[in-house]
Amino acid sequence: MASEKILNQKKEEVKKLAEEMKEAKLILLTDYRGINVTDDTTLRRDLRGVGAKYNIIKNNITRRALAECGIEGLEEQLEGPTAVVMSSEDYLEASKVIYKFSKDNDYYTIKGGVIDGKVMTAEEIITLAKLPSRETLLSMLAGALLGNISKIAVALDQVRIQKEEAGEKVTVSVPAEETAVAEEATAETTEEA
Repeated sequence: MASEKILNQKKEEVKKLAEEMKEAKLILLTDYRGINVTDDTTLRRDLRGVGAKYNIIKNNITRRALAECGIEGLEEQLEGPTAVVMSSEDYLEASKVIYKFSKDNDYYTIKGGVIDGKVMTAEEIITLAKLPSRETLLSMLAGALLGNISKIAVALDQVRIQKEEAGEKVTVSVPAEETAVAEEATAETTEEA
């Protein structure tokens, strides 16, 4: 039977891990079989670069810490060698790093995990990891919006050209308050000059 000192050390490990898990936005369980030290070092460096931690923790300790956090549904994934990846910053970037690494290393696999308190399968995590980054999505949205605005501007210009060709007088009406603001800006610019 284990001594009380060893039991207290394990309880402390569980408590510390559970506290980290409560603050984490991402907890990934991965199978690290078949990777060499060089690849492992590269993976750890890449994960540190996105604010994530990579630890190899005994399954029993991980299981108890998850239970202490009230997270259920990952018991089956805690079989065999398991590495735990945690990030309290951004779950997407760490997921992308792990997914890319698993694509490049046949034996390294994602077992499952927790994202923002929700237990997820490996397939769900991989689907999220394949999404473009937030910055890419925002730039795609901006591009789509600018494209639509450009189309409207071209259409309005074509209407103006057609009316001019038909001999109609084209006037652009500007609300009075916008005219006043424009006149103030012009007056200030003239005074400064």
